[in-house]
Amino acid sequence: MEKKILNYVVLIEQDENGVFVAKVPDIPGCYTQGKTVQEVMERVREAIDVCLKGDQALIEVPMKFVGLQQIEIKR
Repeated sequence: MEKKILNYVVLIEQDENGVFVAKVPDIPGCYTQGKTVQEVMERVREAIDVCLKGDQALIEVPMKFVGLQQIEIKR
C-alpha cells in the first residue's frame, strides 16, 4: 500500500514565558508546546500522528496555505 504524503500548516507562537506553542489549524485540537522551535516541531509531528490515528476522518486533503500576514492596529 502506497503511503499518502500530507502537508499541514503549523502555526508557531511564543507565549509570555518564552514557550513555543504549535497549532495545526486544519486539525481541530491538534497542538503542542516546546522550549525551542526545533523541539516544538518534533512534538507537533508526533501530535499530528496521534490526532490522525485517533480520527481517521481527518485524513483529507488539507487546505492549501496561501500566506500569512501580520497587521498592526493602533488603539
